[in-house]
Amino acid sequence: MAKGEDQGGFQAPTEPLVREVHIPETISVSELAHKMAVKATEVIKTMMKMGSMVTINQVLDQETAMIVVEEMGHKALAAKLDDPDAFLEDKADHKDVPPEARAPVVTVMGHVDHGKTSLLDYIRRAKVAAGEAGGITQHIGAYHVETERGMITFLDTPGHEAFTAMRARGAKATDIVILVVAADDGVMPQTKEAVHHAKAAGVPLVVAINKMDKPDANPDRVRQELVAEGVVPEEYGGDSPFVPVSAKQGTGIDELLEQVLLQAEVLELKAQKDVPAKGLIIEARLDKGRGAVATMLVQSGTLKRGDIVLAGQVFGRVRAMLDENGKQINAAGPSIPVEILGLSDLPAAGEEAIVLADEKKAREIALFRQGKFRDVKLAKQQAAKLENLLDQMKEGETKTLQLVIKADVQGSQEALVHALTKLSTEEVRVNVIHSAVGGISESDVNLAQASGAVIIGFNTRADASSRKLAENFGIDIRYYNIIYEAVDEVKAALSGMLSPEKRENTLGLVEIRQVFHISRVGAIAGCYVVEGLVKRHSRVRLLRNNVVLWDGELDSLKRFKDDAREVKAGFECGLSLKGNNDIMEKDQLEVYEIQEVARTLL
Repeated sequence: MAKGEDQGGFQAPTEPLVREVHIPETISVSELAHKMAVKATEVIKTMMKMGSMVTINQVLDQETAMIVVEEMGHKALAAKLDDPDAFLEDKADHKDVPPEARAPVVTVMGHVDHGKTSLLDYIRRAKVAAGEAGGITQHIGAYHVETERGMITFLDTPGHEAFTAMRARGAKATDIVILVVAADDGVMPQTKEAVHHAKAAGVPLVVAINKMDKPDANPDRVRQELVAEGVVPEEYGGDSPFVPVSAKQGTGIDELLEQVLLQAEVLELKAQKDVPAKGLIIEARLDKGRGAVATMLVQSGTLKRGDIVLAGQVFGRVRAMLDENGKQINAAGPSIPVEILGLSDLPAAGEEAIVLADEKKAREIALFRQGKFRDVKLAKQQAAKLENLLDQMKEGETKTLQLVIKADVQGSQEALVHALTKLSTEEVRVNVIHSAVGGISESDVNLAQASGAVIIGFNTRADASSRKLAENFGIDIRYYNIIYEAVDEVKAALSGMLSPEKRENTLGLVEIRQVFHISRVGAIAGCYVVEGLVKRHSRVRLLRNNVVLWDGELDSLKRFKDDAREVKAGFECGLSLKGNNDIMEKDQLEVYEIQEVARTLL
C-alpha cells in the first residue's frame, strides 16, 4: 500500500486476502469458488484464461484446482479429507488409560498338508481338519484357547500357495508365528514363504517339527534346511525355539505352548482395555440369513454390542457378536477374535476396523472412501480398457477364457482370482470379469451370457432361478470346494488338456456280392455300395446276419482296375480288408470314422 502512495499519491486498493485453501482429491468449480470466497464466474474466467472451458458444476481434479487457486493468488494445500486417523487422534482423552497385559496372537503357518490344523485341533481338542474339503484349510480360522498359564489366540492360515495374501494378513495381525514343518517332508516352498512373511513383519518364530510319530521323521534335516533359510535354533545359538511334536499323538504340545508363552512374556504385550476398540478384519463373508459377517480380531480396546464400527469403506452398528463357537457375547477385549454382524456391506479382508462414537462421521468417511475408490477404479478400468485394446491389436490371436467367480468368503475369492489369473500364458489368457462373495445370482448368469464367460462357484451354489437361466443360455457353471481342483481344471482347459471326446460317424453301408480268392493277395470282395460312401482309409465293421464279426481297416479300394479314394452309393467296387480273409457273399460292411472332438472350458 505504501508503495502505491509513493507513486504520486495514488491510493491502491486494499490488499486482497490470501487464503489457505484445502483441496480434496476432487472438487467442483462452485465448491472451489466458495472456498476462496469468490464468485464462481471468477473461477470460470480464470480457467478460460488458462485455456479450459468449464461449467459451474464441473469436477476438477486436485492438481488442476491447485493451479487455479495459485493463479488466483491464494495458497493451495492438498487436503487429506480421508484421514479418519487424524480425526481419531484429536480425541486424546484415552491417553490416560493404562495399558494392560494382553494375550498373544499366534499365527500357525507352514506348507500345505504339514499338519497346521491338526496341531490346532489337538490344542483345542476339536475336530476341524476332518471337516475340511480335501483336508486343506481355505479360510483363516481364529480361535482363542485357555491354557494353564493364560490365554492364547490362534489364527490358522491356509498353506496352499494360492493363499499368499491371506498368510501375509495373518503375519501382520500377529505377535508370534508357529511355523509347522513336517519331519518327513522338510522345508517346502510355502515354508520358506512363511519364514519371509514372518521376517517382513518382524515377528518371532517358534518352529514346531510335526509328524514325529512317522517312521521316516528326520528332525535334523529340518533344522539344517531352516538354518539355510536363516531360522537358527536356540541350541545352535539362534533365537528360534524348535519343538518336536506329533499332532496325532499329542506329544510335545505342552512344550510348544510353553515356548509360545515364554516368547510372549519377552515381548511384554500390552494394550489399553477400556477404550473404543481398534482391530483388523481377518475374513468376511455373506451369510444368507444374517447378511455381512466379518471376523474381526480386536487389537486394543473393548468392542461392545451396539458400537459403530468403520472398516475401510464399510460401516455399521454391531448388532450381534459371536465367538468362534457361535455363542453370543456382549463384549470382546484385546486379542479376542469375534464375528460381528450389522455391517452395511462386506469389508475387505485385511482392513483396519475402528470404533467411532459418531455414526454420522462413520457414514461420512465410509461414503467418501467409497467415492474415492469408485473414482480410482474407474480410472483403472479406463486404463485397462486401453491396454486391452492395444494387447488385442498386438496379439489378435490370443484366446481369452472369461470367468465369473463367486466364493463363500473374501479371502478365498481373492486367492482364487489371483491363482487363476496367474495361469495366463502367451496364447491363452484368463480374464476374471467379475468376482464377489455370495451365491451365484441371475445377474452373474446374465453377465456371463453377455461376455461368454464360465461361472466358477467356490463353496457356493446357484439358486434355482439362476440355474434355470444358465440352462437356457447354455452357461457353464462349475462348482469347486478345493482351490487346487479349480486351478487344475482351468489349467487343463487352457492347455486344451481336457481329453478329446471320441465321436463315431457312420459313413455308409456296403454289401458283398462276390468273393474272389487270389493267391498272395487273399480274399477280394466285389461289393455294391448300398448307402452313403466308402473311403479308402475308413474303418469298417464286418456284419454277418447283423452280428459284428470283425472290426478293422480297409486295405485297398478299387473301382474296376484303378485305385479309388472313395466310392459313393449306387456304385460297385472291389476291396480287401486288412488282416482278414474270412468274408462271404451277402456279408455287409458298415463304414465309419472316429472323430476326435477337443473338449475345452472355452
